Amino acid sequence: MASEPTTPSRPRVLIVDDHPQNVELLGAWMMAEGYEVASAADGQAALAQVAVTPPDVILLDIMMPKVDGYAVCRHLKAHPETRLVPIVLLTALGAEEHKIAGIEVGADDFLTKPVSRVELKARVRSLLQLKAFTDELEHAEVVFRSLALTIAARDGYTAGHCERLARYGAALATKLGLPEAEVQTIARGAFLHDLGKVGVPDAVLLKPGPLTPEERVAMTQHAVLGAALLRSLKTFQGVVPIIRHHHEKYDGSGYPDGLSGEAIPLGAQIVTLVDGYDALTTSRPYRRALSHEEAVRILREEAAKGWRNRELVEAFLAMMEDGA
Repeated sequence: MASEPTTPSRPRVLIVDDHPQNVELLGAWMMAEGYEVASAADGQAALAQVAVTPPDVILLDIMMPKVDGYAVCRHLKAHPETRLVPIVLLTALGAEEHKIAGIEVGADDFLTKPVSRVELKARVRSLLQLKAFTDELEHAEVVFRSLALTIAARDGYTAGHCERLARYGAALATKLGLPEAEVQTIARGAFLHDLGKVGVPDAVLLKPGPLTPEERVAMTQHAVLGAALLRSLKTFQGVVPIIRHHHEKYDGSGYPDGLSGEAIPLGAQIVTLVDGYDALTTSRPYRRALSHEEAVRILREEAAKGWRNRELVEAFLAMMEDGA
């Protein structure tokens, strides 16, 4: 017997208001648009509901008992699992400072009571379209991160490599005082840096001995391939130069483009450095893991040879000494 076709789930709107008549009115309007509707009478109940079943849009009153709308919004926007859920603050407060307070806690939109049905319908539809787009981007990132982990799993000696590089890279970027958006881009680039190894044969990738010239060329192409895989996706544009240039050397002797000095993007320099440290302190088929002290000596030697940015190396080592 043929299986029944699945019915696409309807967008779920959570209405949070301590006045039942407001919930009833807004709920009727949203159900008339074909949305699934849930409700909560205060901020505390809203947070409990969202923890169980995150909605697609939240219509959130500001003035409520127990936990007000500002606190609910701040809490949801601070957590990765819920930060992308669009929140519309509903308020009878018209003063500019209230809107500014809403912006500061991360609200996506505002509507002043009494709410216009036409305006509410348009705002919710627009936010649902935006959420569908961000959900697609999140899905793309999950796919690429899973691929990066699969690549790392091909080599039993690199377990946890992606996660460590993302952690080291973000910590160093933070220590250098880079903006949060750039910190996150560097962490993503570090996690995905070897994505292009999906195109490198196992016979080359896992070879315990020295590579032949032909095998070396195949290995060096992984940086180019990894960048190419992400170049068409706008959300990964900041990551592309990190992936392409994470094997460049400060003196211009690296690959694939022979960049030198500050022509190498800072994010790529950071990933190159933390990748080198992790490689030195991780066991390989051809050698044991080096101690932190041995790795420090080698990184400083490489900086002295001109392969690495000396100031960046010292910043990283100081961070590691501080227990990062």
